[in-house]
Amino acid sequence: MKAAAVTELGWSDAVLRLLVAGVLGGALGLNRYLHHKNIGVRTLGLVAIMSAALVAGSMEAAGLEGTSRVIQGIITGIGFIGAGVIVREQGDHTVRGLTTAATVWVAAAIGALCGLGSWRLLTVGSILIALLLLDGGRLEKWIAAREDRKPTDHPD
Repeated sequence: MKAAAVTELGWSDAVLRLLVAGVLGGALGLNRYLHHKNIGVRTLGLVAIMSAALVAGSMEAAGLEGTSRVIQGIITGIGFIGAGVIVREQGDHTVRGLTTAATVWVAAAIGALCGLGSWRLLTVGSILIALLLLDGGRLEKWIAAREDRKPTDHPD
């Protein structure tokens, strides 16, 4: 049995959801670009925008039950893109690209929240994500220096 469709989004609401997704996804991409990673503004902006579009579109077409399935598919499928940026170094057995892979997943989740119109969760989550990406590495280095050891994470 098909779930009842949600009321169609107006143009301004649709534009707002996709625009916010694109800006936040692009900001994630800018962070990765500035850290000289192989992913950037366009890739993460595209992931966020299309995640938002798919979630918002599914809300209009299939209601809450269908939207749940779309979100599950996005979050599962996006892992393949994230896996593509993870590299294991042969010589020293380190793994690189984990933070970049996580930002791909985060961009998809940001897009999904925009598509749902979950502005409070999006706002709090975005602030926490920004703090982690901007200051998390320094915190790890500070803790490692206090413990007189190397950080376990490769700078990513």
